[in-house]
Amino acid sequence: LRLDRAKYIEYGGRIMTVQECYEMIGADWQDVLQRFGGSQAIVKKFAIKFLDDPSFSDMKKAVAEKNVEDAFRAAHTLKGVCLNLGFSDLYHTSYDITEIFRAGTFEGAEELMEAMDDQYQTIQDAVTRLMQEDAE
Repeated sequence: LRLDRAKYIEYGGRIMTVQECYEMIGADWQDVLQRFGGSQAIVKKFAIKFLDDPSFSDMKKAVAEKNVEDAFRAAHTLKGVCLNLGFSDLYHTSYDITEIFRAGTFEGAEELMEAMDDQYQTIQDAVTRLMQEDAE
């Protein structure tokens, strides 16, 4: 059986599907696949593009600079991107932090930022593996 390498990545000594990658992230695969018209290739393409989205780093920079308006804008953008890509965990945390920033405060944002760091790292690790597969 010859595997389509455009749809699979190596993971832990075996082949991992894009679906398994999404499940590792904690996403609802069927919902994501349906949202992208049933095309695994399109899901993969946009998941990879997520790594180039500056919203997460922009939000962290704005928080460090105590700029609540920019933090709100970046968090709101990140929330939308995560919703569209089906990154459920990061979407929910982004939603919560967006509401904190919308209120014009940073109160309660620090612990959410810690959770977001972990969630973002999980996504980054999984999607980076998809990119490595393309490089082979």
